Amino acid sequence: MPRNRDRYLRWSCGVLLSFSALAQTPAALYSGMRWRLIGPFRGGRVEAVAGAPSQPETYYFGGVVGGIWKTTDNGLRWKPIFNHAPVASIGAIAVAPSNPGIIYAGTGESAPRGDMSFGDGMYKSTDGGRSWRHIGLSQSRQIGSIVINPHNPREVLAAA
Repeated sequence: MPRNRDRYLRWSCGVLLSFSALAQTPAALYSGMRWRLIGPFRGGRVEAVAGAPSQPETYYFGGVVGGIWKTTDNGLRWKPIFNHAPVASIGAIAVAPSNPGIIYAGTGESAPRGDMSFGDGMYKSTDGGRSWRHIGLSQSRQIGSIVINPHNPREVLAAA
């Protein structure tokens, strides 16, 4: 028991010294710092991510119940771009290598778990995510992966 007590006393002294050092740090060193949100708020669990190779600052992620989010500044700011679809669960996202304005989204999370969210097929955007069109596979429920032909963005494989 004395050994545990000694360990506790050493830990307590270390914590007190740490707080003491913090108290002695000049406020000018951290006074300009402000709290800021650096990721999407309420995006939820993420199962799908994609980037645009020809646009190195542009990324997308799909939340399993949070829709699709996009950043064009390396993740500094994110905005939701799949708000008006009748489903929010995203299992896969792919950006056409030959045209970064073409994005495919597969709905329905594909990671097996007890409370999975289902989807209603595939969606396609031809304007970088500003608008989306349902393109099929309505009964698939989950789409876990999408591959786009690098030379022809109209040829797509989906794991459903």
